[in-house]
Amino acid sequence: MSTQLLVGGHIYSSSNPDATAMAVTDGTVVWVGLDRPGRALHPDAEIIELDGAFVAPGFVDPHVHVTALGLKLTGLDLTQARSLAECLDAVTAYAAAESDGVILGEGWDETRWAEGRPPTREEIDAAAPGRAVYLARVDAHSAVASTALLELVPGITEATGFTRGEPLRADAHHRVRGAALGALDRSRRDAARRAALDSAAANGIVAVHECAGPEISGVEDVRELLEFEHGVEVRAYWGQAVRTTDEARTLVKELGVHALGGDLFVDGALGSHTAWLRAPYTDRDTSGTSYLDADTVAAHVLACTEAGIQTGFHVIGDAAMDAVINGFERAVGELGGPAIASRGHRLEHAEMIDPDQIAKLAAWGVIASVQPGFDAAWGGPDGMYATRLGADRAATLNPFAALASAGVSLAIGSDAPVTALAPWEALRAAVNHRTPGHRISPRAAFAAATRGAWRAGGVRDGVAGTLVPGAPASYAIWDARELVVAAAADTVQRWSTDPRSRVPGLPPLTADAELPRCLRTVHRGTTIHEA
Repeated sequence: MSTQLLVGGHIYSSSNPDATAMAVTDGTVVWVGLDRPGRALHPDAEIIELDGAFVAPGFVDPHVHVTALGLKLTGLDLTQARSLAECLDAVTAYAAAESDGVILGEGWDETRWAEGRPPTREEIDAAAPGRAVYLARVDAHSAVASTALLELVPGITEATGFTRGEPLRADAHHRVRGAALGALDRSRRDAARRAALDSAAANGIVAVHECAGPEISGVEDVRELLEFEHGVEVRAYWGQAVRTTDEARTLVKELGVHALGGDLFVDGALGSHTAWLRAPYTDRDTSGTSYLDADTVAAHVLACTEAGIQTGFHVIGDAAMDAVINGFERAVGELGGPAIASRGHRLEHAEMIDPDQIAKLAAWGVIASVQPGFDAAWGGPDGMYATRLGADRAATLNPFAALASAGVSLAIGSDAPVTALAPWEALRAAVNHRTPGHRISPRAAFAAATRGAWRAGGVRDGVAGTLVPGAPASYAIWDARELVVAAAADTVQRWSTDPRSRVPGLPPLTADAELPRCLRTVHRGTTIHEA
């Protein structure tokens, strides 16, 4: 047996809130406490001096697109383009630097530009003459493409979602994205995967949930990802609806995935005007796009539940949520609530949801996989959500506090590359929600990004995502000298914020606080990142 004893730090552990030391034997936490007894109990241990650093359970990101994130990290990142002109200049510069192959760009957002519109096909053709170019909007639910790329997709002008002069949406977008990704060779895809998973480890993340599907990345990508060796653990979700238990089991076996859900699209995204709404958008005469109806949702939930497979759906708009709730209700009517709850099914995003729907999700044990970074980027009275929906509807989005207080288990993630793979930033966004009534406490947010995220991946052993004896030694060491205990609002007085409660502290998550820096990430006793 091999034992390491971490000493001289601050250990985030519910079993010993004052802990400064932690012992790990063969990848498992075996003891947590103070330095002196730790040294006495483990005289032969390898000593790791923490020098005051903060040790906390490793993060799990429950919604990531690994290859797409890596392509953004290693390729054309348009997130920082401050105008349409800057976006086009970036395409031109990238085309000059990378003379071969398809050009993939991620992250443009016309709502941040003075021009207030996306690039046109003609502008892309001029920026990179003759090149196959695919530029995804920040929400990844629409894109612009060059003529050279469109010519690789037979019948694209007749596809649903193709409108001349506008970004590609729906099926047209999915088909063009497939053509663009299909033009990449294996070495480029593997380089992207390594960059993405290295980035995860460097941000204290020990596991990610890949949300794959036929309209997102394709069969080849998810199979390659599951074969790819890296210290960050990958749980793969496949977004394809089934109608029978045999179909569900066969699909899971053939692909090697862990569940049939994730980005199983019921609708699209608000930024691309494809989220499915009860009432039309404020700034466009449309109610969005519906990909699945209640009948399909019900059949899928029934098939997966009876097959013993976790499932879930991508759902953003309120009409989409109506369809999902209706579908689950039918499944509950056939199998009963306990059977549904036993699988830990989940919903991705769940941005527009009514109080009575929240209560139903809680009763059915459905987990909400949420992305606070969406609110940080697009929330508030002057944000994109308000532009798309009007201020009143926008203010109802992402009600984290209502979900948590009703008993819905939360899992906090990023949807990277849509928002950054930056867990502390996501926690800060949840704590400082742009609608004050939707905020949750730092402790609740941290739990949702650790224990809650493990639970969302089907791990219900009671110790995953904690640092207590018997837990896997999956942790990160952070440069974070100041630790505080805070409630969801300064006006709230709670026993948990009283020093006498001995609740372990967390780094401050106020808007102006400096966030922790990751020094080392360890998963099941193996170091996967060291600064």
